[in-house]
Amino acid sequence: MRRSEVLADESIVCLQKALTHLREIWGLIGIPEEQRLQRTEVVKKHIKDLLDKMIAEEENLRERLLKSISICRKELSTLCSELQVKPFEEDKEITVLQLEKDLRTQVELMRKQKKERKQELKLLQEQDQELREILCMPPCDVDSTSVPTLEELNLFRQRVATLRETKESRHEQFVNIKRQIILCMEELEHTPDTSFERDVVCEDESAFCLSLENIATLQKLLKQLEVKKSQNEAECEGLRAQIRELWDRLQIPEEEREPVAAIMTGSKTKIRNALKLEVDRLEELKMQNIKQVIETIRVELAQFWDQCFYSQEQRQAFAPYYSEDYTENLLHLHDVEVIRLRNYYEAHKELFEGVQKWEESWKLFLEFERKASDPSRFTNRGGNLLKEEKERAKLQKTLPKLEEELKARIEHWEQENSTAFVVNGQKFMEYVTEQWELHRLEKERAKQERQLKNKRQTETEMLYGSAPRTPSKRPGQTPNKCGKVRKSVVTSLCSGKKTPRAARLRANKENLDLNGSILSGGYSGSTPLQRNCSIKSVASTYSEFSKDPSLSDSSTVGLQRELSKASRSDATSRILNSTNIQS
Repeated sequence: MRRSEVLADESIVCLQKALTHLREIWGLIGIPEEQRLQRTEVVKKHIKDLLDKMIAEEENLRERLLKSISICRKELSTLCSELQVKPFEEDKEITVLQLEKDLRTQVELMRKQKKERKQELKLLQEQDQELREILCMPPCDVDSTSVPTLEELNLFRQRVATLRETKESRHEQFVNIKRQIILCMEELEHTPDTSFERDVVCEDESAFCLSLENIATLQKLLKQLEVKKSQNEAECEGLRAQIRELWDRLQIPEEEREPVAAIMTGSKTKIRNALKLEVDRLEELKMQNIKQVIETIRVELAQFWDQCFYSQEQRQAFAPYYSEDYTENLLHLHDVEVIRLRNYYEAHKELFEGVQKWEESWKLFLEFERKASDPSRFTNRGGNLLKEEKERAKLQKTLPKLEEELKARIEHWEQENSTAFVVNGQKFMEYVTEQWELHRLEKERAKQERQLKNKRQTETEMLYGSAPRTPSKRPGQTPNKCGKVRKSVVTSLCSGKKTPRAARLRANKENLDLNGSILSGGYSGSTPLQRNCSIKSVASTYSEFSKDPSLSDSSTVGLQRELSKASRSDATSRILNSTNIQS
């Protein structure tokens, strides 16, 4: 049932109620029936007109709602298509009025979304265009009439963010390079002379185009300036090194060097020119003191020879070193040789330092070896002996390791340079082997000397007896009477009877083995030496000794006289000569 029909039915019911109520009022006030009928018709007519009007309005409203629904549906379909969203689903159980309201609300919402998307697209396009202009990139072709999708907007946001990061990175790079360029120009006292240099240095930073080409050109300009600056610095450092070298060679005092200290730093044009003037002044002074300069260079040459372990033949190969004709040509030859040696030393500095370390370790090793054979080292105090032994043990381990390292490095160097690495005119490892062999021979010689000394001492004791030693007096001990033993032995040698041993001694008197192993005629090589002589060689007992006529008191007196003479004889011979006894 339509809304107008419902309203008509409701109006009729209301009309009937109103007429009934009017009739009751008219009856109470006494209005005639005829008038009542007239008034009733008038009321009915008015009510009918009113109802017709209401029905017409309702019909008009219905038509408008239906028309609005149709328009909203059409627009909503277009918006869904533009925004690429799902179509709106209508509720079929609601009234026309509610349907129209829902459709209209959805249309307004989608219109708002469309407007927001287009506004964001426009803003992103403006940002993209601005960034591309700063980065000198071609513009991006985007259809601004269509409504972008959410995915398209997201991609556009990411692209703008990437451009912004690129712009910030290039701007930071530009600022850093610009600062370095300005510093280099100030150091070089360089004025921007090209349009690009002026754009970089003089113009506003925001006006500079941050293209890849401009950044590359900027880096190239900075590199050129840095190369020029490095050349100036190298030139200034070379001039300073030349000045210091001339100062040392000319022995310029410190008070004369102080005024030049102001130009010993920096590399500006003013400083460089001042350095050149100082070099020219010193060169002129050098020519005036050429002999002194050459002598100073020769000291430096000798130092390099020592550092490079030059042999005497290698040193003599540079004949100008020994010339006394002090000319400019001689000075030039010395300068060239010093430069050559300096470069040679710097090229092989690590090897020479390794050899020097080995030399120092070797000298320390020899010193420890010498101390190890010194008996007086045991009388030290304060733990020095223990410390020396630890250092000696450590050195015995590190020295062979150092030799192996040097050997490997030298072999590698010789393979690279196709030449032998020599120290003091011979290959280093041959030099090391020779030093070890000399050390071994020296130890062998010292050992033989000790053995010779011990044998000579033993032979002397065989002839004289042991050297008297004062024993320490301890309770319960009686001093040894070694004087009687020595007296008995010598008496047997000086008596009238010739024992076989004495006969051999006289037959071979003053004959000494040159090798120092035995005394000639003293005893055969197969007979071992006896340190303690026994009196049995003359008499088995003291009573037999007193009964023997050949060992009388007169003989004893003569023996004492001969012993007194022997004590005054030359102690260095360490042999009792039979000729002195017979005299």
